[in-house]
Amino acid sequence: MTLPPTALPTIKDTKSGILLMVLAIFCFAAMDAVAKGLIARYPVPQVIWARFAGQVLIVAVLLGPRLPAMLRTRWPLLHLIRGVCQLGAIGCFFSALPHIGLAEATALGDLNPVLITLGAALFLGERLGPRRIAGVVAALIGALIIIRPGLSVFTPAALLPLAAAVFYAISALLTRHLGPQETAWTPLILGALFGMAATSVTLPFVWVPVPMADWPLFALIGALGTAANLFLIRSFTLAQAGSVAPFAYAGLIFATGWGYILYGEVPDLPTIIGALVIVAAGLYVWHRETRVHGASKTQ
Repeated sequence: MTLPPTALPTIKDTKSGILLMVLAIFCFAAMDAVAKGLIARYPVPQVIWARFAGQVLIVAVLLGPRLPAMLRTRWPLLHLIRGVCQLGAIGCFFSALPHIGLAEATALGDLNPVLITLGAALFLGERLGPRRIAGVVAALIGALIIIRPGLSVFTPAALLPLAAAVFYAISALLTRHLGPQETAWTPLILGALFGMAATSVTLPFVWVPVPMADWPLFALIGALGTAANLFLIRSFTLAQAGSVAPFAYAGLIFATGWGYILYGEVPDLPTIIGALVIVAAGLYVWHRETRVHGASKTQ
């Protein structure tokens, strides 16, 4: 049976989708900023646990009696791998925050769009032409400008956001594969449950008592992470991915702002140049994908 074509979104829906994408990225950047402050005083696994535990609690409340149905899936192994990658992405990114600035970490993490393009070609059978390869290479050059291997400013911690980008790209590819086959609530709750369960095992060994003044910050991480994911899902529901994807790079602006306001961090010139190279490469790849997709529709 052939499915009917999906109706094109209206201008109003597209504008709403863009707004929701910007809100999602704002929440992600704010979550990372709060996490950076907490990780200075608490072990990384404890902070990650709070992020996932908060999401489990909030999503469970939102779903209510629908929760058992959302926990059922025909692809448990794929969800397990996705959960591992999601935990790896957050774990690597949070682990880098005590050692490098928010803007640097976010810029390196923004490699994931071009990595997703490369992974889609390698594992999902999507076409990878010379222009897309050029975009991937340019993004990697931008990352090298930021981390400056071989120079005194280089720190191994700069590799952690790169690892986070790889983990995130794998998770996104799995989400893209599962997306048409089940509701978005299923990966949202299953991923959070896996992250909470995995980090809960470490809590007896790393737990640091939390004074009452810090509990709102732990709760805030869970709330911001959940809100960001919900905004993201709704954004892609209302608008086409190609219309909203470029606005994810607003995270660089937000991360730079939070880093300066909360921690007095100012990116240096090589970081700014490398970030611009990565953003330009990502926008170029996005532009090529939308042109090719648009051309295929007219044939």
